Amino acid sequence: MDFDNSKPIYLQIAEVFYENILEKRWKEEERIPSVREIAMLVEVNPNTAIRAFNHLQDLEVIYNKRGIGYFVAKKGFSKVMEIKRKEFMEHTLPDVFKKMNMMNIPLEELINAFNQEKNEKE
Repeated sequence: MDFDNSKPIYLQIAEVFYENILEKRWKEEERIPSVREIAMLVEVNPNTAIRAFNHLQDLEVIYNKRGIGYFVAKKGFSKVMEIKRKEFMEHTLPDVFKKMNMMNIPLEELINAFNQEKNEKE
């Protein structure tokens, strides 16, 4: 995995979890890869991976069944959706609007591009 130096690695690993949960590759109450498996997959020290697991547990996205492994929490999908929507609304969207204003892109053009992309994926 290629890491961005501007963001802690454990948070970038958490993003991998978010993606897997939002794309429903990992479903609620389903067992997920172990700390060791994740560490090997993204090529980091297991201590870094455990930081990501602890972070996600603190957010109630995953939980640990002692001796069995880690699982996506019962409301893990909605928790991740809430986290990512908030991040999008507070960080990504203001940047998009700033760039639209700088380049004088009307909202209608953005809506058309969004609808075209959405139709192509269906």
